[in-house]
Amino acid sequence: MATTAQLRHAGRNLPRYTSYPTALAFTPGEGAEAPRGWLSGTRPEDVISAYVHVPFCRRLCWYCGCHTTVAHEYDRIGAFYETLEREVDIVADALGPHAGAAHLHFGGGSPNALSPEHFLSLTRKLADRFQLRADAEVAVELDPGMLSEDFVDALGEAGVTRASLGVQTFDPVVQEKVNRIQPVEMVEAAVSRLRRNGIGKLNFDLMYGLPAQTPENVAESVRLALDLKPDRVAVFGYAHVPWMKKHQVMIKDADLADVEGRWAQADAADAALVEGGYVRIGLDHYARPEDPLAKAAAAGTLRRNFQGYTDDPAPVLVPIGPSSIGHFREGFVQNAIATDAWGAAVHAGELPLARKLPVGPQDRLRAAVIERLMCDLRVDVAAVCEAQGFAPDALDDCVAQARELEDDGICTVEGRVLTVPEEGRRLMRVAAACFDERLPATQGRHAKAV
Repeated sequence: MATTAQLRHAGRNLPRYTSYPTALAFTPGEGAEAPRGWLSGTRPEDVISAYVHVPFCRRLCWYCGCHTTVAHEYDRIGAFYETLEREVDIVADALGPHAGAAHLHFGGGSPNALSPEHFLSLTRKLADRFQLRADAEVAVELDPGMLSEDFVDALGEAGVTRASLGVQTFDPVVQEKVNRIQPVEMVEAAVSRLRRNGIGKLNFDLMYGLPAQTPENVAESVRLALDLKPDRVAVFGYAHVPWMKKHQVMIKDADLADVEGRWAQADAADAALVEGGYVRIGLDHYARPEDPLAKAAAAGTLRRNFQGYTDDPAPVLVPIGPSSIGHFREGFVQNAIATDAWGAAVHAGELPLARKLPVGPQDRLRAAVIERLMCDLRVDVAAVCEAQGFAPDALDDCVAQARELEDDGICTVEGRVLTVPEEGRRLMRVAAACFDERLPATQGRHAKAV
């Protein structure tokens, strides 16, 4: 049961801190010349990662907050695929020497909105142009309710090693209220087909805070999910922002739990996962103890990027597709969000970069502190400061802010060491926000902390 103080913080609008600075701090790129230098500045020893965004789905789920749309005719997706292949060539030509790609991640939208043939061809092109390493992880986010046998065959042939299934909930009433009907038997069949095709590493995404969800049906969805033995499970809170995502007006406010109800649902999911033998990973991920993510968390090498928690240490993340975000030593870039604007740049032979954010030493310092706090639930601020070339007291004002949270059970502070106790795990973003000097300008544009 959450305390009054915890519930007060749970209602705050805060970033998820998949990056620092967050994407809301990105500014118009004013042309691609400076970011082009970031791409060409890769080093021969750099192992890279790539994220490919497919902004199409075969159905529109009313809770969705992604950059996506439903294409009623495949011609539009086919034209997108051809543009995407052009972009791969443009980006590959712009990159400097590197040691090949160790991670290739397809997200969306739903990558299985592509035809099996187009997905296979695209994967082969990416593998060729980005020099996919033999031990690379190739991960794909999938809509299990729209997953054909032919597409699963293509995944196997393409060498996909990990699939992430958007399960969200197994409760039929909740599924109807969010327009995502997929009975447990449908997901079970998808899991079986994936494993038969050699894709043995499976992630499930689940949600709380959806309309008509309760602690009881959230826990039941978790138990049904664990019967299928996924390697990893992420549990995300629904962000109700109908002023930003117009289709969310289909979800009625009266069907949504308040902050206390959301907390109880998150508690129910957590209890069922821990009882099922899964290890807590950071804010909202869980994994089997033998999974690489759990091992990275135990070893203190867990990382955080735009796909969530990862064991990927690559210093370069290459963006492909509209709205995709990249990360280079010099800063962040984001492709044009609108598919038309992105496509126009690609067909003009240009990098489709629309926004960027150069980062300096102060940003890197704060990012390092926030990442360790979000990954390890503990950070020695003085040690991070010194490792980044700063005096050990450089962030003492932030440490003082964190100390004010001790009475609310969110963190403890000993000297310059911050620790988030187990009872404060769900509110670790509140502690991380103490180190976010840009937050006041963007506070109202983030989702609730819980």
